Amino acid sequence: MALIDEIKFHAKAGNGGIGVVRWRHEKGREFAGAAGGNGGHGGDIYVRAVRDIDILARYKTTKIFSSANGDDGQNQSKQGKSGDDLYIDLPIGSIIRNETTSRVVELLEEGQVSKILHGGKGGLGNEHFKASTNVRPEQSTNGFQGEEADFVVELNIIADAGFIGLPNAGKSSLLNALTNAHAKVASYAFTTLDPNLGALRGGYILADIPGLIEGAAEGRGLGHKFLRHVKRTKMLIHLVSLENEAIVATYKTVREELKKFGDGLDEKPEVIILTKTDAVDAKAVTAAKKKLAKYNKDILTVSVLDDASIKKLGEELAKRLAK
Repeated sequence: MALIDEIKFHAKAGNGGIGVVRWRHEKGREFAGAAGGNGGHGGDIYVRAVRDIDILARYKTTKIFSSANGDDGQNQSKQGKSGDDLYIDLPIGSIIRNETTSRVVELLEEGQVSKILHGGKGGLGNEHFKASTNVRPEQSTNGFQGEEADFVVELNIIADAGFIGLPNAGKSSLLNALTNAHAKVASYAFTTLDPNLGALRGGYILADIPGLIEGAAEGRGLGHKFLRHVKRTKMLIHLVSLENEAIVATYKTVREELKKFGDGLDEKPEVIILTKTDAVDAKAVTAAKKKLAKYNKDILTVSVLDDASIKKLGEELAKRLAK
């Protein structure tokens, strides 16, 4: 199932219940005094962070959320029951934007809860208006309307490290080898259409981001929307395939897209991994390292066909992520 990382919905908090006019009935006194209760408050609406990256798929056909209205006031001065609150579960890393007020809420930790809409206050019953100068109040008020707004939710995957690189750099294959993930792998470009996640030993989460091409920051190819998934990573793992003859140009293309996208992506710690070492000889590997040395990045090598190479790389990445 394709990852859903953006949804839109309309939400309406509950209305407050109506305050009522009622009278206390006592033996010998038909109208002993005001006894109309206040209306109950309308239910609020909250968003709640859960550790489930696929939960947005549940809301694919749900476009409207609403909490319960408050009940009307009752006789004998009883307040109406408040409406039940509504909790909308969203993945950790979600950014929720209120299109009406422009308020933004970010869910960064599991279990985090934030109120996005307030329910309406209940109306006042006639007992509220009782006073020495108003012993038989006839007035009451209606409940207030609950807040409502349109919302946009964007998911920024929270991972420890993100794989970046041109299409066919070997990102999905390496993720599978390092984490036992099951990302789709094929010999054509843009096999990865959605981010894939895997857990490296030590519990570090790696994210495989769909391949970038020149102009991705402006929306070319799969567009810049996937770059937001590496904004919160500790480190970028830049894969460069040794099948590319223009190693430096290949590296610079992706780096330029990070810079254009902004948000400090080009300033994150980065490790370069030369992939597909099995496709070239040792001389070519040495030459590629020499060409990229001027960028002052750690340069590692790997072949997904070599178990020892995979194990060594996994240990090296875990060490860097532990710092």
